[in-house]
Amino acid sequence: MPEERTIPRHIAVIMDGNGRWAKERGLPRREGHRAGAESVRECVEACKQLGVEYLTLYAFSSENWNRPPHEISSLMSLLERFLDQKAEEMMKQNVRLSAIGHIERLPEKTRAKLRDALERTADNTSLNLILALSYGSREEITEATRSLVKDAAEGRLAPGDVTPELIASRLYTADVPDPDLLIRTSGEMRVSNFLLWQISYAEIVIFKKFWPDFSQADLFDAVDEYSRRNRRFGGL
Repeated sequence: MPEERTIPRHIAVIMDGNGRWAKERGLPRREGHRAGAESVRECVEACKQLGVEYLTLYAFSSENWNRPPHEISSLMSLLERFLDQKAEEMMKQNVRLSAIGHIERLPEKTRAKLRDALERTADNTSLNLILALSYGSREEITEATRSLVKDAAEGRLAPGDVTPELIASRLYTADVPDPDLLIRTSGEMRVSNFLLWQISYAEIVIFKKFWPDFSQADLFDAVDEYSRRNRRFGGL
């Protein structure tokens, strides 16, 4: 461990490997997703202890809609149970919940439970827990570009007005600092259409273990690794 931890302000996590974790144990995929929910709790607890301000979890990608209907239904039920069970806990821990992505694509029952959790935790001031749901970064960037083109077509924007800051202001994460640290489990070496703009200079830490096996100790290890990095942001 570094002598002094440098705490990232924002950690983003690609929670990968629930299905393979279950397969290795001869269990249905839904059991892997259920076990993964416990790792979410571990991750939140660790971030709270460290003083991390933002935690973004890749919970359901836009590509996940291509999975079998029964698995999608199981994932939505799991999300609903998570929101039911954790909303009160988030209130006690002063955690503020938010969500990014095409939330309107979620089933109405799921959206209703999400809205309730968002409203209940809106005034909390500790960790900001962001769920990326029905989220795809290319879609996000496309929508941001479309809004800029519309403004230009209506005479409110000139080509010279377009800056990285302006583009960032049209993303779902407009009011959120870019991630300092990106964690991915299951050993896969890709970012899977997750926060492509925002992670431009994030430090990346890969764990070979599947998400259901991820613990508080692993998150502490990732932050220790982050502390050892020299972030140059393209400089010397």
